Amino acid sequence: MSAKDMVIVAQALKTKLSIENLGVTFERDGKNMPVLENINLEVSDGEFVCLLGPSGCGKTTLLNAMAGFLSPSSGEIRVDGEAVRGPDPRRIFVFQERGVFPWLTVEGNIAFGLFKLSRTEKEQRIAHYVKLVGLEGFEKTYPTELSGGMKQRLEVARALAVNPDMLFLDEPFGALDSITRLVMRSELLRIWEAERKTIVFVTHDIDEAVQLADRVVVMSTRPATIQQIVEIDIPHPRDISSARYLELRDGIFKQIGLAHRI
Repeated sequence: MSAKDMVIVAQALKTKLSIENLGVTFERDGKNMPVLENINLEVSDGEFVCLLGPSGCGKTTLLNAMAGFLSPSSGEIRVDGEAVRGPDPRRIFVFQERGVFPWLTVEGNIAFGLFKLSRTEKEQRIAHYVKLVGLEGFEKTYPTELSGGMKQRLEVARALAVNPDMLFLDEPFGALDSITRLVMRSELLRIWEAERKTIVFVTHDIDEAVQLADRVVVMSTRPATIQQIVEIDIPHPRDISSARYLELRDGIFKQIGLAHRI
């Protein structure tokens, strides 16, 4: 085993995020509406976890609670053993709607959170992430001149540039066409393998979850609980026509009651 592989294994053994007996209830028209119930989950350092479930089941609510944007009604969330009490710059949220700043260039967007760095450090950081996400030659370009996939790469670069511990991504490829979405999945995996950040990724696309994740957390309809956690024991890059891939994918379809539609 190489030194790099040993580091990855050591990371995987360390719990980064833990959720214990989490519940979230909203109040609507004077009535309590439970959204999440009894959620228990651990995510390891450097792991890629997908939250999967039907639209409206509470995936984004759970992601918001993990990121500290939403206080749970019951239970607790911890990162590195510390209770999450609010947002933290070490944990970056990439929203469903692209959030790049249209008035800033590519390099301006990436530099946005780097105000504490010296000029030289900032330039080095910008150059590193421009190259990492494949936007070399577009440094002076504004977002209106970029394709949808390039804007999404820019948002990932801006998130990574501040060197967060964790990334929370809420269906970041949902607005892209099918071909661009496939390309972006491959790009995200390449970036994740290079950086080894802990990623929690929300999707309702079963193929996307099985293609990307180390583990897929399958959530029920609202009020959501965790129905099943599926370990995706296939190395990257994954052959989406392999027998094991199809077995895992079809097992998830069956778990959420859609097997008859495959």
